[in-house]
Amino acid sequence: MLTMSSEKEYALDWIEENKNVLVELSDEIWEFAELGLIEFKSSALLADKLEKQGFRIERGIAGMPTAFKAAWGEGKPVIGIMGEYDALPGLSQRKIPRKAPLEPAAPGHGCGHNIHGTSGMAAAVAVKKAMEKHGMKGVIKFFGCPAEENFSGKVFMVREGCFSDVNAVISHHPDAMNAADLKSSLAVNSIKFHFYGKASHAGGSPEHGRSALDALELMNTGVNYLREHVIQDARIHYVIEKGGDQPNIVPPYARSWYYVRAPERDQLEFIHDWILDIAKGAATMTRTEAKTEFLEGSYNVVPNRAIAELIVKNMREIGVPRYSDEDWAFAEKIAKTISPEMKVAQLRKSKRPGWEKLVDKLMDDEIPDPWGDGETSHGSTDVADVSWQAPTVEFSTATWVLGTPGHSWQNVAQSGVGLGHSSLIFSAKVMAATSIDLLTNEKTLNMAWEEHRQRIGHKKYKSPIPPEHKPPLDIWEK
Repeated sequence: MLTMSSEKEYALDWIEENKNVLVELSDEIWEFAELGLIEFKSSALLADKLEKQGFRIERGIAGMPTAFKAAWGEGKPVIGIMGEYDALPGLSQRKIPRKAPLEPAAPGHGCGHNIHGTSGMAAAVAVKKAMEKHGMKGVIKFFGCPAEENFSGKVFMVREGCFSDVNAVISHHPDAMNAADLKSSLAVNSIKFHFYGKASHAGGSPEHGRSALDALELMNTGVNYLREHVIQDARIHYVIEKGGDQPNIVPPYARSWYYVRAPERDQLEFIHDWILDIAKGAATMTRTEAKTEFLEGSYNVVPNRAIAELIVKNMREIGVPRYSDEDWAFAEKIAKTISPEMKVAQLRKSKRPGWEKLVDKLMDDEIPDPWGDGETSHGSTDVADVSWQAPTVEFSTATWVLGTPGHSWQNVAQSGVGLGHSSLIFSAKVMAATSIDLLTNEKTLNMAWEEHRQRIGHKKYKSPIPPEHKPPLDIWEK
């Protein structure tokens, strides 16, 4: 390890001394595996720990019972750290390297958010300890962010001004690589389409019925023809949630759920409006009624090289984790469940310079320079909306075997064992060190803001969710 400031060393020592407790917290959230907007146990666990450490806590913010923010310190600068803790439906998995659900169809942490929330909380406490010990000025804030996977909780938090006073924000996400890249992301809208028709006996009197399912299928067909006429980087995907009850009843109600994505909000809105017209046309064709239910939307990420390079510098100073023999054995067994073709495809898609060198490795043991400036990842994240408020970077650390598919049982298994535990401690240290740099180095913070203003230019942020729209707290009851 290279020479670090005494403030950083103090923070990193605290994380190292408390790593067993942090691992236990992460594993406890892994066990909870709560879906977005109902992460009551996970949220309370993290908030309670921060409160016991002397943080000022605001719970239930932005209309979400599981959202909170915690702050310690006074004055400027204000550095934010984000954490997530929602799980994904249907990904229950035991901590073993073969597919075996703990409980069939139950949720599981297929994106490692048990690590995500705990690493951010740990970093915030470590920074607070260093600030207290060394008399540092400023404020460290932790944002407990629910429902990233499904309902973009941070977008509601941004709309309510939760990030209005921050000078910079950092976040960590588990992944297969150690990276702070410079890619943007796709903006996204999430919409449900409800069709209302008229039931009748499908055999005896079909002429009296009006099929909501026909309308839904015609809409889907129209959207599939639309695909030829959208930009290359756009994405449109859907599921049919409700299509009727049984074949001899003309379906009086049908429902689909769409995600629409594009690199910029204006491109997204153009496609979104076209799809609304297709839904209306399908209703006209079938003499049914169409209603839309807007769930959530988010922007594209605004990258920040100044902070990304600072994160990479700290990652290199701290050094990548060393794994136990047990960890390596687990990784080898997971790797056998991933085809070589899938691994190569995943690595190639990353566009990481020199990705070919990783083909024969189990875990990423390198820390590359930030890459991908000007490129767009085809996923979406509500971190994007935060990135329009202040310089923001979400980096990743190697948690999963290279080539591991996202949102998979393999993710769940690895996030609850030694591989995930190592990523947790490493990422917490990186966030703590980077936060201390931002608290103490005004020049770097000014560089980050200058870059932030240049990247946004004349564009204006307007919340993608209407003022009257509330988080869908009852969504899992529908």
